Amino acid sequence: MATFEDTYRQHAQAVFRFAMKVGGGRDVAEDLVQEAFLALYRNFGSIDQARLPGWLLTVVRNRARDLWRHRAVEQQYVERYVEETVDHATPETTDMESQILDSDGLKPVHRACLMLRYTYGMTRAEIADKTGLNETQVRGHLQYALTLLRKAYAGRVA
Repeated sequence: MATFEDTYRQHAQAVFRFAMKVGGGRDVAEDLVQEAFLALYRNFGSIDQARLPGWLLTVVRNRARDLWRHRAVEQQYVERYVEETVDHATPETTDMESQILDSDGLKPVHRACLMLRYTYGMTRAEIADKTGLNETQVRGHLQYALTLLRKAYAGRVA
């Protein structure tokens, strides 16, 4: 019977390649691989060694599905938050708020990030905590949304 370290060395690259395919990115794939091998470590004595490659890939696939379900639920909450914000917008909204809310090119996640950052003054970490995104995603959404707003504003001024 192989040790956990031997098993890790033997299967880590294949599991990582599979995780890259189902995870969509390096950071997600690394998390999926870590979770799979953590599950293996916890159950190492009870798993048939002959079934290991398939077992590990199944764990990665299931965790990836859980991740995508979780992100779908997060997106629904972000969209609901934006809808509530739009429904409760008062006539005293600032020029920035009206541009954010009226811009057709922005997706709900962009609107939510922009509103939380520039209307409510939250940091990227606070926005990430509030929306369920990570800080890198928040930064990317903010940068992209600001680029879209600049283009829309330039079109109105010209």
